[in-house]
Amino acid sequence: MNASDLLYVLALQHIPNLGDSTAKKLIRRLGSAEAVIKEKPQNLLKIDGIGKTRLNEFRSGDHLKAADEELKFIEDNKINTHYFQEEDYPEKLKHCFDGPVLLFSRGNINLANKRIISVVGTRQVTAHGLAFCEKFIEEISPLDPVIVSGLAYGVDIAAQKAALQHNLQTIGCLAHGLNQVYPKVHKKYVKPIEENGGFFTDFWSTDKFDRNNFLKRNRIIAGLSEATIVIESAEKGGSLVTADIANSYNREVFAVPGRPTDAYSRGCNNLIKSQNAHLLSSAADLLYMLNWELDAKVQPVQKMLFVELEGDEKSIYNFLKDRGKAQLDSIALNCNFPTFKTAGILLNLELKGVIRPLPGKLFELI
Repeated sequence: MNASDLLYVLALQHIPNLGDSTAKKLIRRLGSAEAVIKEKPQNLLKIDGIGKTRLNEFRSGDHLKAADEELKFIEDNKINTHYFQEEDYPEKLKHCFDGPVLLFSRGNINLANKRIISVVGTRQVTAHGLAFCEKFIEEISPLDPVIVSGLAYGVDIAAQKAALQHNLQTIGCLAHGLNQVYPKVHKKYVKPIEENGGFFTDFWSTDKFDRNNFLKRNRIIAGLSEATIVIESAEKGGSLVTADIANSYNREVFAVPGRPTDAYSRGCNNLIKSQNAHLLSSAADLLYMLNWELDAKVQPVQKMLFVELEGDEKSIYNFLKDRGKAQLDSIALNCNFPTFKTAGILLNLELKGVIRPLPGKLFELI
């Protein structure tokens, strides 16, 4: 994209309350960002989603001026730009209705023919969560995946550090412009990440840092990858928002289970219980669900021997043994259990390593 075209894309991006989905619709309708900026007001009003309030925001002459200043920052700092209609725009993000019109990057990012997963979780990661995260990255390293996260405290930086330790490409998605690093203590990781990966953001250098930016940032984390993994989370947290966004994009979501009494496992347990995430006990679970080729270093899930099953668990076990695979509703109906009770029993069987979930709310014995 030449500087002139980029200037108009930036001007369109600068219009407040426009939204990426609406901006992309306008560009597709009129042919270019320049055509949108120069379109007559009466014609813009004919387009669905453009009311008088938005039209007034279009009329401001500040957008091109602000765009020119940001363009100078981009050129002076050798920032890479990725336009949603160009080839270098991340492929999986192209399929997200609210993906950024324009994405900024820095580093040595190469996503061509790469397996990409996002790893997120609480900032208050426990020793157990940290150990699982490091082990998980080690187990999948033979497949050379790209590890995406948010450079935040806790799970995010643990995943990215583990990726660096195993020479895996890692990408930090930022909730601010590329002129700063948050948290500042993680500035020491910027250079090694840029040497083997880099950073993505759709925020400008002039954007004020705001905690609400994290919610907008999370859609990029979810949209870049084939699957999102939640290592640990309280009942509420940003990683659960990322999981929800990933589900809305029809991407796979995985969560690491924990004890019901553990505060930072409750979010993960709830995701699994509500069928909004697959249970993740090891890298083999991820590889199985994504149909990725197993490496000799990564062993498939093994059925646990000598597992003691309770009465209700035996009923479901015997049903699946005869049926092979079955959906949640079918299991509940045939075993004569309420659906909510069936979901709880299935979760216990998953934790015992007896069954595994499949896409479409199917379950089968291991």
